[in-house]
Amino acid sequence: SQMSVFTNLSDQDVKDILGYVKAEWKKVETAKASPAGAAAGGGAAADSGPSNVMLLGLIGVIVVAFLVILILNKVIGTLERLLLQKQGILPEDAEDTETNKPAVDRLATVKILAKNKKFVFFVVLCSVIGLGSWTWVTLWNTNVHQGYQPVQPIKYSHQLHAGAMKIDCQYCHSGAYKSKHANIPSLNVCMNCHKVVKTESPEIQKIYNALGYDKETQKYDSTKSKPIQWVRIHNLPDFAYFNHSQHVKVGGIRCQTCHGQIQEMQEVYQYSPLTMKWCIQCHKRTEVNYKGNAYYDRMTDVHDRIKRGEKVTAASLGGIECGKCHY
Repeated sequence: SQMSVFTNLSDQDVKDILGYVKAEWKKVETAKASPAGAAAGGGAAADSGPSNVMLLGLIGVIVVAFLVILILNKVIGTLERLLLQKQGILPEDAEDTETNKPAVDRLATVKILAKNKKFVFFVVLCSVIGLGSWTWVTLWNTNVHQGYQPVQPIKYSHQLHAGAMKIDCQYCHSGAYKSKHANIPSLNVCMNCHKVVKTESPEIQKIYNALGYDKETQKYDSTKSKPIQWVRIHNLPDFAYFNHSQHVKVGGIRCQTCHGQIQEMQEVYQYSPLTMKWCIQCHKRTEVNYKGNAYYDRMTDVHDRIKRGEKVTAASLGGIECGKCHY
């Protein structure tokens, strides 16, 4: 698609735009040269989640239980030896047989441990806990692609555009405000800037090649154009419904809430787990701004009816809305 024509821009407007681009580009070069700018490409750290905490807790319990059993066995052995010495069965000057035990007796020790019900129970308990924890973590992370970072056909830097240049996310992803999908911007959106910003870059050249654009003649050849095969990063199951505009426009949720510090990412990766639990936790802690919203006036009316003891049906709470049953 060809670049949009802005006939309303005067020559002075164009000069102002070019001056702004040059000034911002100097800021980018300065940011790259500074240590803070070099460290900004690391991206936001993903939350390890409650599963790792639970696993570490179980490991800690196992270690503590093992130490307690060792101490108790040592105490019990000492008490038994003192009792045998008191009864005259074992001489008081008897040496500790454990320290001078021949290597041949090690196998006998293993057999004794195998017959020890407490030891066997502890080993079985640790095995069950370990296997159960591994199974839980494995099942929990099934089809969870947190951290997924595929190689894209064009190395687009959000750190440069959204971070250093401070381009609003919705300039490129305009669908996030008015549509279910945030959409991938078409190349004519890229050309709104890169027809003027002619920085020599192999990645920008890929845009020109995909459009069949000749930067020397500034003309398009539709016979040479070809689509760019972007690799999708964020995928939800078919049965899950998510609407960007509902969250961005109505809820006022920032992009970083789900996508992390996108303005610091050199290459985009999946920041959040996008699991049902993760969504529910966000819905539970996010307060609803009901002031000035006519939709919640009905909810307030329902609460008043409950206080008066009147009947409140499912229909009063939106139970007959089409979307409640039909996707």
